[in-house]
Amino acid sequence: MSLNGSLPTAPLVQPPPIDGVRRRYVDARGVRFHLSEGGDPAGLPVLALHGWPQHHYAWRDLLGDPPAGMRILAPDLPGYGWSGPAPHRWVKEDVVSDLLALLDELEIDRVLLTGHDWGGYLGHLLALRAPERLWGYQALNIVHPWNTSATLLPHLWRFLVYQPGVATVGGLVMRRTRMIELSLVLSLADRDAMPRETVRWFSERFRDPVCARAGVSTYRTFWLKELPKLAIAPERRRSTVPTRALFGKGDWAVHHSLAAAETAIADDYQLELVSGCGHFIVDERPVLVRTRLVELGRQVAPL
Repeated sequence: MSLNGSLPTAPLVQPPPIDGVRRRYVDARGVRFHLSEGGDPAGLPVLALHGWPQHHYAWRDLLGDPPAGMRILAPDLPGYGWSGPAPHRWVKEDVVSDLLALLDELEIDRVLLTGHDWGGYLGHLLALRAPERLWGYQALNIVHPWNTSATLLPHLWRFLVYQPGVATVGGLVMRRTRMIELSLVLSLADRDAMPRETVRWFSERFRDPVCARAGVSTYRTFWLKELPKLAIAPERRRSTVPTRALFGKGDWAVHHSLAAAETAIADDYQLELVSGCGHFIVDERPVLVRTRLVELGRQVAPL
């Protein structure tokens, strides 16, 4: 697929193939989750949360070649990928409740967690809400929740470049233009890390009205509800979950200072910066993401 070619006439219907991956649908708290699983069914559960504008295929390397002794669980977030829409307006704390309900339906008491972009922010909120459900947390190219107006203001322009547009006219733009394709490609330091066919698996799914609406709701709720709330009452809850943040320094959309250990209110939080890597660190540095995840699991969980 060429970025200069004709637009597709319809969104992709079937999920992308990944060798050895098990797929199913799980109903939890009014959401019909599409869940992809890889690895040992009796292994350490690893919950992997994607961001925008992606879906479970962001974790294709972990799903297709899972670390020994791990069970990789990669749901499509509500309204994304092949999951059904959320019965709410994508308030992040509501999505956290959805994810906890999913774990309950799967009868999983505790997981090792990894999350990128919005999935990473949800991961922080999950750690604050239900630390007893997590062995540890790997946060990938995402701000932590303890930022204030003083730390956010110097980098607010980065959010203004694209987020208000997604929150307002994003539904039409995602469905009718190449905005998703360009956003993915321009956010990579290594353009070869996401081949055009992979870009297509992400971008074309957002031509589906359900997925486009989920993307709009993700950002609209952030700008209308969550960002104003944080400006008035910054997050003060302390995280007790061992957290390892991994951040590509070439990320123009999110600055690594917004994930700084110095401003984190946490018992055990470490930040590692990765040179020559953009926003989509899961795609650009899959071996590093995998290595650090295994290291964290060995430190905190009964592997």
